[in-house]
Amino acid sequence: MQFSFGPILYFWPRQQVEAFYQEVAASDVDCVYLGETVCSKRRELKFEDYFRIAQMLREAGKQVCLSTMTLLEAPSELRELRKYCDNGEFMVEANDVGAISMLAEQKLPFVGGAALQIYNQHSLRKFIGMGMKRWVIPAELSRDWLAELLSEPMVDSVRDCFETELLAFGHLPLAWSGRCFTARSENRAKDQCELCCIKYPRGRKVTSQDGTEVFVLNGIQTQSGSRYNLINQLKDMHGLVDMVRLSPEPKDSLLWLRRFQMNQDGTRPLQLAKFESNGYWLKLAGLVQVQETPERYES
Repeated sequence: MQFSFGPILYFWPRQQVEAFYQEVAASDVDCVYLGETVCSKRRELKFEDYFRIAQMLREAGKQVCLSTMTLLEAPSELRELRKYCDNGEFMVEANDVGAISMLAEQKLPFVGGAALQIYNQHSLRKFIGMGMKRWVIPAELSRDWLAELLSEPMVDSVRDCFETELLAFGHLPLAWSGRCFTARSENRAKDQCELCCIKYPRGRKVTSQDGTEVFVLNGIQTQSGSRYNLINQLKDMHGLVDMVRLSPEPKDSLLWLRRFQMNQDGTRPLQLAKFESNGYWLKLAGLVQVQETPERYES
């Protein structure tokens, strides 16, 4: 089983991003995804910066993928998308079908992001035929669903042609919108947002009247309020999941990587914190938390 860091979903200052990837280069993570996937107005780093970081990480022995935007809203974003697809050196994680179209034209292999929402064997086989070498399953789907899908004859017959990746740690991306909810939360218009999301390196929490964290606002992206954490389900992924993805956070991302790596066989489980959930993988409601051990950790 391999481990990856997904693209940074939040808006961090350039210095913080650079420092994070220097630490990642010295870590033993297998794969790193780079790129802005949420909002094109976040320009602390440009394509050229991500490309330079990608080369640095490759020299450190990491597999590197460049991740594309999920929601394209302007011609300028299409031009930026073309830069990623034409980069000439690194595989691309396609987060919308426009990227797949560009990559398929050039017969280039790609990773299919979770936002593509591949739910059945027909869609999976279609994208494999277009050049998809790895897919990230929709986070709300369960182990039982994945096992059944991979056992379908039309998928099983090409099982050696692709890998399966699962987001197993981080706030789950739930939706994207033409509106910027972080700006709205500060009574700003989207066009005059002043990049206020940089003040929220873990997104802005939304709580219900009883204090429950129901969502995290991240610009035009809405995330789950609870942090998804499948560290205690790793042993059930063997034979189904080839790569486990962790979503970067401002603190302790590398610590969580080590925790996941140490519990691949299920011998070093941890008790989930109050704000964490694992329901989807267990075919339960997303907010459900199933504990499997009395041990605790410092969050």
